[in-house]
Amino acid sequence: MKINAREFSNSEITVTYDPCICKHADNCAKQLSNVFRDSVIPWIDINGASSAQIIKQVNKCPTGALKYYLNKKEVA
Repeated sequence: MKINAREFSNSEITVTYDPCICKHADNCAKQLSNVFRDSVIPWIDINGASSAQIIKQVNKCPTGALKYYLNKKEVA
């Protein structure tokens, strides 16, 4: 069974999550728990931190299950 990737957006960025490649290292939930919440649905609260903080955390994802793209040209 294929599980579709999920997208979470605000006005600046969109974060995508691919559960098929996630190894549940919990780096995201441990290091930025206001955004990546392991016991709440939806589990990503894109408004829980600044876009810059979210981008920094997404870049730490060891599997690439989390990715982002900019909706606008500049992020503070």
